[in-house]
Amino acid sequence: MGKSMELSQDLRSLIVAQHQNGTGYRLISKNLSIPVCTVGPIIRKWKKHHLIINRPCTGAPRKISDQGVRKMVRRVLKEPRTTREALQKDMEAAVGTVLSPPLVLRDAGLLAAHGRGVLLARRPLSRSSCLTGKMPPPWKTREKVEIPGLEMITYGERMHYVPGLAKPVFPKWEREEKDPFHYRSPPHQEMPLYKEKPCYMFHQRTSILEGLVQALWLTKTKLTTGLPAHILSPAVSLTNQIADQDERVQNAIRHARFWDTTEERPKKDVYGLTSVSSVLSKTLLLNLLHLCGALQATHPSLRRRMFSENYSLSTTWTRGENLFQIRGLNGLLHTSMDPLPQVSEKQEVLGTANEVLETFYPVSPTIDLQEVHLYKEVNCTVVSLSFVQSGFSADCPYPHAHTLYFLEDSDTRFKLKPEQFRAKMMMFAFGNALARAYARYGQTQSVLDQPITVQAIGSNGRIFQFLVFQLNTTDLTGDDGVKNQVWLDEDVELYDFAKVRPYIKKKEVRVPAGLKGYKPETFNKFLALYLNGAV
Repeated sequence: MGKSMELSQDLRSLIVAQHQNGTGYRLISKNLSIPVCTVGPIIRKWKKHHLIINRPCTGAPRKISDQGVRKMVRRVLKEPRTTREALQKDMEAAVGTVLSPPLVLRDAGLLAAHGRGVLLARRPLSRSSCLTGKMPPPWKTREKVEIPGLEMITYGERMHYVPGLAKPVFPKWEREEKDPFHYRSPPHQEMPLYKEKPCYMFHQRTSILEGLVQALWLTKTKLTTGLPAHILSPAVSLTNQIADQDERVQNAIRHARFWDTTEERPKKDVYGLTSVSSVLSKTLLLNLLHLCGALQATHPSLRRRMFSENYSLSTTWTRGENLFQIRGLNGLLHTSMDPLPQVSEKQEVLGTANEVLETFYPVSPTIDLQEVHLYKEVNCTVVSLSFVQSGFSADCPYPHAHTLYFLEDSDTRFKLKPEQFRAKMMMFAFGNALARAYARYGQTQSVLDQPITVQAIGSNGRIFQFLVFQLNTTDLTGDDGVKNQVWLDEDVELYDFAKVRPYIKKKEVRVPAGLKGYKPETFNKFLALYLNGAV
């Protein structure tokens, strides 16, 4: 209310007197013809402060109303170069009183501080640049004036700051000893391995966008769904199977899922950075390999193999106009003294020249690959991290890669999706085959007289991926000519459920505890790839 609408002091005293006599708010309002919302504040003010008069507020009243401030905002938004002097003249004409420039800035700055973001050309309306969104002006470095023939006087000899003297320039201090904690590498352009032509790197944590289609293009490979029949047929014969095979495989699954932990229900993460599922899947993989190793008594050629864990791979090739390289650690490697037999015959290999590779235009083939300028074109495998072996040397007893084993969730921080996981399996199988081809035939790009075969098996503890790769050519520059071949059997389940506790919903057991839905044909495929080359 304005001053003219305020109640008189006598009327306020009458309201308080009737309240002291026991009259209610509504009856006082009816007797004096005053709204109830006016009676209540007067009585509460009297109870709290024992006053019935209005005390003056602190500070001077604002000369510019909210409507005037909004008018200034519209003016500034329409003409950003408007100065405070121009705003002052406009507001004086509108209000009719003399206004000072600080007053204009104060009232307009209040509006800017509440998130309206008003900016003036010469000075921001808000005192805080973070509220108005205006960046502070960049700091201007003071230019050093150098006069020829005149020596600058500094306070360097006095060892303390002296006003009026220039700041000394000291030479860069370098350590005499080599400290790895304070080492600064030189620029990339000055390193000995720097090259102008970039190299696109694929490593164990690479997740390519297009998945298997992109891997097929990078390796110039034709895809065939399903594994070859002649590879799967030996595992069906009883002479090549394990005694009590199905029962022992189910015991291996139970050992990995139930007996490897003493807890009633495994937690999400009890093994540090790796998840429980990765530990259980690794236990299952080792159990299955241990069962397959029991056939060494009936198949002596299985003794001519060796497992290599945490080994490194490096292979370089040219595809189109770009240079690619596979580098890094991959899964468990099963090496052999004897190479795997080729899957397809020569006539079928030559028939791949008519195949057309699937493209994924407009996506670049190098997407999600690491572009580096520091690289070395090396084609080798390092079987052990303790020593470096330059390629497959002649005295290496197990030079041939047989099967690569991958775990899908071996590292939870860089878990790949199933499509990218299959692409990783194919790329590393191709890399091992290409490194062996370079060691055997040299780095000449041509069709191989004897194709090189490498197998790969991936698993997450329940679902398996089976892959057989055959390298037919090292001429990977163009899309024409003979293609490489790959056979893939994806998403094969070993069992349906392996529950520590039953899954109960609405007092009904939906999934019982224990192992359910075991599928023996999945292990037969695992055994067939293990026996390939030994039967």
